[in-house]
Amino acid sequence: MPDQNEKFDELHNRLKAHQQEHVLRFWDEISDSQRKQLATQIEEVDLVQLDALIAGQDAEQDFAAMAKAAAPPPSVNAEGSGANWTVAEARQRGEQAIRDGQVGAVIVAGGQGTRLGFPQPKGMFPIGPVSNRTLFQFFADRLIAIQQAYSVKIPLFVMTSEATDDETHAYFKEHDYLGLSPNDVVIFKQGTMPAVDAETGKLLLAEKDSLALSPDGHGGTVAALQRSGCLQEAKDRGVRQLAYIQVDNPLAHLCDPTLLGHHLMAESEMTTQVIRKRYATERVGNVVSIDGQVQIIEYSDLPDSAAEATDQEGQLRLWAGNIAVHIIDVDFLQRASDSSDALPFHRARKKVPYLDAAGLVHDPAQPNATKFERFIFDLLPQAKNAFVAEVLPCQGFAPVKNAEGAATDTASLARQAISELHQSWIESSGGVVDSGVQVEINPLFAINPEELSGKISPKMQVQTDRYFDTLSRL
Repeated sequence: MPDQNEKFDELHNRLKAHQQEHVLRFWDEISDSQRKQLATQIEEVDLVQLDALIAGQDAEQDFAAMAKAAAPPPSVNAEGSGANWTVAEARQRGEQAIRDGQVGAVIVAGGQGTRLGFPQPKGMFPIGPVSNRTLFQFFADRLIAIQQAYSVKIPLFVMTSEATDDETHAYFKEHDYLGLSPNDVVIFKQGTMPAVDAETGKLLLAEKDSLALSPDGHGGTVAALQRSGCLQEAKDRGVRQLAYIQVDNPLAHLCDPTLLGHHLMAESEMTTQVIRKRYATERVGNVVSIDGQVQIIEYSDLPDSAAEATDQEGQLRLWAGNIAVHIIDVDFLQRASDSSDALPFHRARKKVPYLDAAGLVHDPAQPNATKFERFIFDLLPQAKNAFVAEVLPCQGFAPVKNAEGAATDTASLARQAISELHQSWIESSGGVVDSGVQVEINPLFAINPEELSGKISPKMQVQTDRYFDTLSRL
């Protein structure tokens, strides 16, 4: 093992070749353990790749040309039209795959609840309208219910970030893995990318012993699954498809057999669940087909003229809005992880606190830095037979992103959506829910309205807030 002087020389020579040696300016002022941390961070940066990103040598997309060529993607609508098979056939096919142990689950949970005013990982946020169950518990209960229904074990891979990893590990341990078997839960951490000064391209220091690092985006899931051994574990367990969701959508149907069935019937390597946009310029990614390839154009990159274009029936031509729910083949993920450029990097101008040459901390009022991140949906153009499946927003999309007072995506709106969905289940079974009453149904009690109908009285009236859990007696 080289001594500290040798390590400095080694790092300095490496950095100097890319004009980034300034990040070692405080080397003599920090301890051996701090030097080790900084050295590890530097060694994990692909400086050749970073040079290309700073120089803008990676391929840039012509969004205007893309929008001009964009067409609706191959898809099945929520009621089943558009496909060469029925919803019932899709569900049956998906159920068989689950029963055969071919399905695993991925939850992306790297975000903090900062925007919600919640000082912990977002997955620990209490979202149950009656139970106050956390987002993590919502999905754990669903997985347990599916495992019980199909007599199968489903591995759960939870991706954290540097900011959420320790607390997430502790949370699962302290809560007995939320009823899941510890052998079926793998918590792994996504990678990071360094931020650079937007004007000079120089690496920024957050501290004397640390680069300014940030998560590499949900597209980092691909490399992180491979690096952590999760991809190999999935293959060893016979898993062929991974159901992917983000932790902030409590209505996401994790391991939904119908969505899985659509994916399999389409012989797709990657299937994306979408909602029908409520209006032309809604702030969601637009799932489109361009020259036979399914891909996503972000709302900010889609010209209004393309967004507002309608078909012969007066409906939005580009109607499919991305909600970050996917089914992805494991073999396809393996192929993507073997290619260093499978996913492009996207740039974002952000405000990033940094240390100047004198060791003083600056907290800029305006964006000063460029961050680089990858998006999982950029896999779509590379997937064979990429496919799209619509879900009604009231049944599958209630994201928790914004603090109370915002117009959309707040916790109170998500709780309302959960309650309204479960109220519709009760009413479809002949029950009645009084006005203003909140209801919540744990999937361990009933995972869908069909199962609920066999458990409640057709004339049942719910007059006070009610949580239907495994201990409910009707």
